[in-house]
Amino acid sequence: TATTATTTTTTSARHVAVEKELIPPTTSSDDDILGMYNENVQTTYGRYPLTIASGKGCKLYTTEGEELLDFVSGIATCALGHAHPALTDAIQRQMESVHHVSNLYYIPAQAQLAKWICDNSVATKVFFCNSGAEANEAAIKLARKRASTTSGITDPYIISARQSFHGRTMAALTATGQSKYHQGFSYGGGMVPGFEYIDYNDIESLESMIRELSTTPPELEEVGRKRGVAAVMLECLQGEGGIRPGTPEFFAAARSLCDEVGAILICDEVQVGMGRSGRLWGYENLGIEPDVFTSAKALGGGVPIGAMMAKGDGVANVFQPGDHASTYGGNPLACAAGLAVAQEICDSNLLANVRARGQQLTDGLQTIADKYPQILGEIRGWGLLKGVEVQPDSGSTAGELVGDAMKEGLLLVPAGATVVRFVPPLIVTEAEIDQALEKFETVVAQKATIETSQ
Repeated sequence: TATTATTTTTTSARHVAVEKELIPPTTSSDDDILGMYNENVQTTYGRYPLTIASGKGCKLYTTEGEELLDFVSGIATCALGHAHPALTDAIQRQMESVHHVSNLYYIPAQAQLAKWICDNSVATKVFFCNSGAEANEAAIKLARKRASTTSGITDPYIISARQSFHGRTMAALTATGQSKYHQGFSYGGGMVPGFEYIDYNDIESLESMIRELSTTPPELEEVGRKRGVAAVMLECLQGEGGIRPGTPEFFAAARSLCDEVGAILICDEVQVGMGRSGRLWGYENLGIEPDVFTSAKALGGGVPIGAMMAKGDGVANVFQPGDHASTYGGNPLACAAGLAVAQEICDSNLLANVRARGQQLTDGLQTIADKYPQILGEIRGWGLLKGVEVQPDSGSTAGELVGDAMKEGLLLVPAGATVVRFVPPLIVTEAEIDQALEKFETVVAQKATIETSQ
């Protein structure tokens, strides 16, 4: 009787899970998309009041049927524009075959894309991942491991530039030399240790920091520690920092100083790479060869993929099995997209188009700036990565000009508070550049009229 009672009590106290019927997703064109965003999506982005339904070439179309000339291209990502037949076909064919298997096995498209990158750069080997931040994290890990294993450095430092942007993951965020992005993410007032900042294009600032960090303080030596510079990490052109190209003199000094102290030079090519500068890689504009460079954005033409490239066996073979990995990195689908972008760059001579259309864009923006000097200032950038400075006393911000351009059917994106950024697809035509310039001048002229009347 006692046994029966105990069993009964135990059974009655046991929680019995009730299976809940799953709610299927809704994909109706009548869905309240804005309401769904407000209720279900975290508010990590400040979005413009547009809902995109489709795209073709350099045009996007809203759910309201509005046509927009896209000079954002997914923030320098959609290199071939929208619904490009070669990219669409490559993705469709790969999906019909196999789209993901993990890196436990060999993937033909991954090997082929790696070979194309190495054949057309200083890279010896490639590590694939999914985004620019991940590529930069891989570069940071590689730099730290190399400093430890080859130089016995226990306190490795990575030097990056103020006003830089390297990604949102913790180490890449720490490398980002803008304190506004660090707020709320520190521990004890600090970010990930081992990062210092210098002024971009300032040789003296870089040299001073390298000299300081290459010396181990006595208190560290006493406990068997060694301080040193693992890497200098720089964007070839600062994008989020205001479209500021690096100078050949600064990068030559960085290259020489890294060689002197045994550090590696890392070039962040996430935004400027894959042809956007008019050369395949941004470092080609600067007359130097990095030890490591990173890519993402345009590499897959809008399909998520990132890559970290390393030059020379001493750097390219730092990572061994188990040191670093990515479940999705280099999957068949992403690499098929990357190969399609690579093929189109070669077959359509897109680099020549970038140079020609980039010069056309610069000339047109300069003409507008000369006509309205009270609104616009310096024109900066390479190829189809251009920025125009908004004058501090113009009464306007870059964000306001971007919003007004949107009303004219032109999509642009700010690069900080004072720079309007132009990053159209690499396939953009002469006629589309003219259309964009016409729309932008209309916006600037309206601002000038308002400014004059006040």
